[in-house]
Amino acid sequence: MKAAFNVKSGRLDVLSLQLLTDNLTLINKELQQRTERFGNLRNMPFTLDMHRFNNPDMVDLGKLIALFARYNLRIVAIRHADEAWAHLASEFGIGFGVLPEEQAHSWVKAAGKAITEQNEEPVPNPAKPQEVNSVSPTLIINRTVRTGQQIYAEKGDLIVMGLVSEGAEIIADGNIHVYGPLRGRALAGAAGNKESRIFAQSMQAELVSVAGIYRIFDQQLPAHLDSQPVQTYLQDDRLILSAIHGH
Repeated sequence: MKAAFNVKSGRLDVLSLQLLTDNLTLINKELQQRTERFGNLRNMPFTLDMHRFNNPDMVDLGKLIALFARYNLRIVAIRHADEAWAHLASEFGIGFGVLPEEQAHSWVKAAGKAITEQNEEPVPNPAKPQEVNSVSPTLIINRTVRTGQQIYAEKGDLIVMGLVSEGAEIIADGNIHVYGPLRGRALAGAAGNKESRIFAQSMQAELVSVAGIYRIFDQQLPAHLDSQPVQTYLQDDRLILSAIHGH
C-alpha cells in the first residue's frame, strides 16, 4: 500500500522557560514588566521546565497555561525528570519532555531511527556505500538580515557580515558569527550542540540562545559588553557572556 505520509527529521524553534515559582501573582507581575520584550516572541512555542517542583498534583497547570496565553506565549509542553508529570501534560493536551537533556536526545534519536528504518524500502542491488560528509559548508550572509527575516544554517556555522536588525532571527546548528551589530535574536547549537558559541562584533541582541538555553535582554548590558565584541557560550548549563579582548 502506498504510504499516506512520510516522517522526516525537522526543526522547531521552542524556547524552554524554567519556572522558579508557581505563584501566579508573582509570575503575572514579571510578565507585565517584560511585556515589551516578550512581545517580540509573540506566538512562539515554549516548554515549561518544571524540575524545581516535585509533585504534579500541587501545580495548577491550567492556570499557568492560561496566564502565559494572556501574554501570547504558547505553552506546548512541560519537562521533568519524573514521567509522572506526563499524565498532567496529557490532561491539558500538551506534550511532555523528559529530563535530563542527554536522555531526551537519546530517546528522540532512537525513535527517529526506528521510524526511518520502518519506512525505508529495500533497495535492489545496492551500490557500494560512499563516504558522506555530515558537516554542511558554513553559510555566509553578505547583507543585512532585516526585521521579520529568519536565516538558518543547518548542520553548520553561520556568518553574517552585516547588521542583524531588531525582530530578525538567525539560527545555526553550529556557531554564529556576526560582524555587524547584532540587534535581533541569535540561536546557536539549535540541534543541541552545547559546545556552540555566538560571536558578536557589536552586542545589542534581543535574545541569545545556545542549545536551547536562552537569555532575553530586558535591560541594557553593562558598559563592557554593550555594543562591544562579545562571545556567548555555555558553562555548566549556564549561559555566559564575556567580552572579546583584542591583543
